[in-house]
This record gives sequence, C-alpha cells and structure tokens, in this order.
Amino acid sequence: MTFSNLGLRAELLRAVEAQGYTTPTPIQLKAIPAVLKGGDLLASAQTGTGKTAGFTLPMLQRLAEGPRPAKRQVRALVLTPTRELAAQVGESVADYGRHLTLKSHVIFGGVGQQPQVDAIRAGLDVLVATPGRLLDLHQQKHVDLSKVEILVLDEADRMLDMGFIHDIKKILRALPEKRQNLLFSATFSNEIQALAGKLLDDPAMIEVARRNTTAELVDQAIYRVDREKKRELLAHLITRHDWQQVLVFTRTKHGANRLAEQLSKQDIPAMAIHGNKSQTARTKALAAFKTGDLQVLVATDIAARGLDIEELPHVVNFELPNVAEDYVHRIGRTGRAGSEGKAVSLVCVDEHGLLKGIERLIKRDLEKHIEPGFEPDPNARPEPIENGRGKRSGGGGRNGQGQRRQGQASGQRRGTDENRAPRRRRGGGAGSRQA
Repeated sequence: MTFSNLGLRAELLRAVEAQGYTTPTPIQLKAIPAVLKGGDLLASAQTGTGKTAGFTLPMLQRLAEGPRPAKRQVRALVLTPTRELAAQVGESVADYGRHLTLKSHVIFGGVGQQPQVDAIRAGLDVLVATPGRLLDLHQQKHVDLSKVEILVLDEADRMLDMGFIHDIKKILRALPEKRQNLLFSATFSNEIQALAGKLLDDPAMIEVARRNTTAELVDQAIYRVDREKKRELLAHLITRHDWQQVLVFTRTKHGANRLAEQLSKQDIPAMAIHGNKSQTARTKALAAFKTGDLQVLVATDIAARGLDIEELPHVVNFELPNVAEDYVHRIGRTGRAGSEGKAVSLVCVDEHGLLKGIERLIKRDLEKHIEPGFEPDPNARPEPIENGRGKRSGGGGRNGQGQRRQGQASGQRRGTDENRAPRRRRGGGAGSRQA
C-alpha cells in the first residue's frame, strides 16, 4: 500500500514524495480515508506514529475543494497544547500543502500578537493555535470562528491534563454546529471518552497503539545511583558511550537549567527548554538539537510534548516523572519509525516508589544496572520529591505512582506558562505560511 492508493490529490502526493515518505504508517492508512469521507474521527496514537500527516493530508485535500475564506475567517482549526507542537503542525501543513493555494498560520502566546492579527485579517484556510492565544484574539474580535469547517484537537489528553478544558469549551461555543471534528489522543482515558461523547457525532474509531504500552524497539534500562551522583553518572554515560542527540528529562525548570549549565561546564554541549525560556531561545535550542550541533537537550515534560525528532537515539530520565503515564510519553520519543532507541533512567532511593508504579503500568520489570564507581549507598534514606511546582511530596505517592496530575487534582485549571504567556503580557505568534 502506498500513498497513491489512498485517494489523495497529485499535489499532495508530490509533497509527500518530497518529504521522502513512500509507505503510509498504520494511523495514516486508517485516518486518511476516514477523514476524506467527511465524518468525525476519534483516534488513539502515540506521538511519532505519523498522526500529523494522518489528519493534515486529508484536511488539505478537503479544503482545496472548497471556497476561499472571507476576512478574519478560518476554515480549519487545529488546536494543540504547546507552542512547539503548534509550530511543528504548522510546518507539516506548509510542507504538505506547498503545491496548493491554501493559506495557513500558527499562533501561540509568548510573542507579540500583531503579526498574528495581520496574518488572520485576510482570512485563513488553516489556523494552528494553542487555546489561550486563540481565545485572546477571538475575544478581541481579530478572528472569526463561525465558518470553521474542520476542527482538530491534537493531543487532546495533554490539553485536558494541562487544564485547557474551559478554554476548549469556550472555543467550541464560537464554532458552527455543523463541522467535521477530529480528536487525536495518546490514550482513550475516561476524560477523553467523555469529551468525545459531547463533541463527536458517530465517529470512526481508530486505535493503533495499545494504551500505556512502551515501544518495542526501545531498550529500557535503570541505573541505580545516589541522588548526589546523578549528574556525574549522566556525564560519564554520555562520554563513555559517545551518545549523541540525548534528550534528558527533569521535573523542574530550575533543575533543567542547572543540569544544562553543569553539563556544558564539562564540555558536553547542552541547553534547556521550558516555559520560562523565551520562544526564540526554545526554537534555537530545538533547531540546534535536531541538526546535531547540540549534543544534549534538557527539557521538562510539557516543553518536550510533541517534539518530533527523527531517529532520536537516546532518552534519559534524569528524574522519574511523578505520573507513571508520563514515562511512556517520554521514552516514546525514541525507537520511532522502525529505528532502535535507548531509554535510560537514573533512579535514586527517593524514586523507588515511582519506579514500582511505572513497572506496574507497563507490566514488566525493567533491567537494573549499577555502574562501577557510582554504587548507591545501601543505607541511604529517601527524601521528599519536588513536584515541579515548588512543593515536595513522597516518592511513592498513591499506588506508587506519585501525585495525581495537577489538571485533575486541582480541578481543570487554565493552562500553565509552558504554553501561554501571563495574561498581562499580550502577544504571540509565528509567521504566516503559504501552505
């Protein structure tokens, strides 16, 4: 089966070929025909399965066959949880639509809004947006959502986790009742099923990845180490094995900054990305990492959500996540598209409870190692774990899986500063693209 068998226009097939793709992934095989039919879709697929092309290609085809938008109107709206994912989806729309006469644009918080306002003024075929910035511009009457034909919620589970449910509901009220709805999520959680029940009309259902499973091509390993020796062990492993393109996860923004600075002092090029970094700094770090000029990228979970880096060889959990499901998302960034990958977790005594929760979730015991010269103190006692919000909690948490997600525990809060500038700082945006 090739892309030419899926009923796509010649212009789209040329663009797909230019990207170097010949065979559709499982999600693309199922999603493209379903979206072309015009009905609603509920799809479960992990990041890295090709889901973006799975909705972008048929969306562009349907838009190419319709009328152009009027001033400030949007024909297709793609909502994403983070700036980075919005930018990447925007790139895909531009790349796949390069031979069509459709206009697209990407908007998010953290940068000046005027370029976004200017781009929307003439009307857009595709608008990719984070919920907060879109609401800001809609409330200022800079964008008209009353003619949206296609709505895509990408990584809907993460948007709910980050507390965007109220923003999403407000956006839905601004949309026309008759439209095509496409909902993509890493899991079919109870919350996602509840949202789908209210949003979707007799949807086609696609599930290409079992819930909470880890990639088969990822070699997973645990290194037991004292908390004070983690940085030295990480530097040792990177240097000894000559690891290149290493994505390292920390729990906190401060921890990401500190680790990147310490690695750089040891002649290991490293930079951090998180919500307190400017968009320019984040884009620069990600670009350098993708090209191989930057050896180590240190990231928080939310900042790294949606990062799409082909054949990423190494993911390191410098600290285990407080929520076991996030472990699956983290290591899913490697071992993609048939390539093998390695996921290493540095685990101290504080995190034994978190590790047990992860092993219960993925239904397997992970291989444990002790690196000579970094043996953990058998008499070490656990200390409370900082949860990324300046608070500390016990390492085991409920059922050994740490604290509940804040978006659920504190009741659907608005999204965090990982994706959205503070309300007093108006502004946002990425440049217009001729799709």
